Amino acid sequence: MYSEAETPRIVVLISGSGTNLQAVIDSIGSGEMTAEISAVISNRPEAKGLERASSHGIKTHALDHREYDSREAFDVAMMRQIDTYQPDLVVLAGFMRILTPDFVRRYEGRMLNIHPSLLPKYRGLHTHERALEANDALHGVTVHFVTEELDGGPLAIQAIVAIKPDDNADSLAARVQAQEHVIYPLAIKWFTEGRMRLSDGLVVFDGQPLPETGMQLDSRQDNNS
Repeated sequence: MYSEAETPRIVVLISGSGTNLQAVIDSIGSGEMTAEISAVISNRPEAKGLERASSHGIKTHALDHREYDSREAFDVAMMRQIDTYQPDLVVLAGFMRILTPDFVRRYEGRMLNIHPSLLPKYRGLHTHERALEANDALHGVTVHFVTEELDGGPLAIQAIVAIKPDDNADSLAARVQAQEHVIYPLAIKWFTEGRMRLSDGLVVFDGQPLPETGMQLDSRQDNNS
């Protein structure tokens, strides 16, 4: 997909502390992934993830969505900033904004998101609480390609987490987050290596379409950690 002289470029969008950003930084730093985070952009100037990126020498930009008259105006500004880096992949890492159709279409096929549930279950917010209220036995996290449907794009990979009898939202969230830090760098690595792509609405891995659930990593044996 890329020549030896080319390093895949990534732009990461965040709204908060950037723990998934750190997982990607660590994967690149360890040599597990060959890629460059060209910039980290946040819609919240106070986001701790911006400090995290700066401490690793990554360029940062804060575009405060509250300073724009509309969602469309903000997304136009975001696109202009992103496009200065000509990224191969846009990574949403806790970016808490609903994107406009124009934004999604611009980066379709090269934009990934991570969502803390086993999609298509529990799109939107408060996923851990909803899984507990439903008395689910299993919960988890999903990496998917972004489409205009909220949390509804084709699935790349899921990690399955067992819900324990004594779980609360915080304990469950902690175990899910640990799996986020495993599968998000993995999905990004697959994309930057050219092994995974979106084709005609299907996720294709090593030339073969994946099932609707994407790849599945059963982490239940690790749930004591």
